[in-house]
Amino acid sequence: MTVALGDILPTVRVISLPLRTRFRGIDAREAVLFEGPAGWTEFSPFPEYDDVESAAWLRAALDFGWAEPVPAVRERVRVNATVPAVSADGVAAVLDRFPGCRTAKVKVVEPGTTLAEDVARVAAVRSILGVEGRVRLDANGAWNVDEAEHAFHALAEYDLEYVEQPCASIPELTELRRRVKYMGIPIAADESVRKADDPIEVARALAADVLVVKAQPLGGVRAALDIVAAAGLPAVVSSALDTSVGISMGLHLAAALPELEFDCGLGTVALFEGDIVDSPLVPVDGVLDVRRVVPSSALLDASAVDEERRTWWLDRLRRCHALVEDAAAFREGAE
Repeated sequence: MTVALGDILPTVRVISLPLRTRFRGIDAREAVLFEGPAGWTEFSPFPEYDDVESAAWLRAALDFGWAEPVPAVRERVRVNATVPAVSADGVAAVLDRFPGCRTAKVKVVEPGTTLAEDVARVAAVRSILGVEGRVRLDANGAWNVDEAEHAFHALAEYDLEYVEQPCASIPELTELRRRVKYMGIPIAADESVRKADDPIEVARALAADVLVVKAQPLGGVRAALDIVAAAGLPAVVSSALDTSVGISMGLHLAAALPELEFDCGLGTVALFEGDIVDSPLVPVDGVLDVRRVVPSSALLDASAVDEERRTWWLDRLRRCHALVEDAAAFREGAE
């Protein structure tokens, strides 16, 4: 979808939301929000991503803000709790922010932590959720194959729903899946989908049992639905640590999936100290309603970044917009 830059800039707001606990190496999440004919939308690639990768996030924002919504097959989506790399003693306080969630995704292999600390954290989550709770792990590709196999054995007793991106590369995932298949612990792919030149390769290589899909990094709701359909694997929708505006995009993706057997990672607004809407998309009884949100002017003002950061983001937006326009022109020429 092509949208003129002049139609984007008038409503642009650049904001920063502090996190309750350091997560993914950051203490605050910055995002660009703007309004299109279909409603408010979000552009928030992480600062370290280059412009080519970030352009997919802008395509997603434009699609959500300007295109007609895709048909939905559900109005509510069950979500999981997200547990950062806190100490075992801190797990209960984190889970309290996700009332009614029967599933928890636990971060492991964070810098500066040990496997023993990961085991203690997972054990605490299992103890609180009980035997009927669902526990999944997210390693962000930080293990090599031998380390991952060792960790699977150390953590298997906690009845894991799946382990997300235990290794970074598709060949490593394929080898690990071969080694641990007898254990019955599924492997989910995240980075091997959203950061890949070919997001279907992980399915063709039989390297994963589940796809983790995120609307922004994959270029939008429609693009993500196409990937899931082509891969032929069960999918779980997750967030990219979005504001409620970005979470709404993820909810529309989850609502449109023909099948959705897993609780989705869309409850992450609970990790923020605040949000930019009066009624944030935080779990109630473990569920989120599928809806669009409208930011509060007062909350946008309160969370606005300084002029230096605003300029940095606007420059990035302009560069990514040029890439999106160039790609659209190339496609039109090819047709």
